[in-house]
Amino acid sequence: MNKQQLIERIATETNCSKAQAENILNCCFDNVKKAVKKGDDVKLVGFGTFTKAKRKARIGRNPQTGKAIKIPAAWAPKFRAGSEFKALVK
Repeated sequence: MNKQQLIERIATETNCSKAQAENILNCCFDNVKKAVKKGDDVKLVGFGTFTKAKRKARIGRNPQTGKAIKIPAAWAPKFRAGSEFKALVK
């Protein structure tokens, strides 16, 4: 399912227009991104938790040459599924 299909499903199930559903979905995504960027966790009970995680610096390999390269430390978004979501997928 892509974003447009999700918007269509939200609009159908909530009896609102696609434009309203898209605005709501975009607002949700924007607020999750802003919170995680700030370092806050976004916990959606039963669904999962979005967090900001630090990745350590490491040594990688250039696939074309095989030469070792240093990959610097970086921040990355992380999602941890909730127990209800995990149980549903199993």
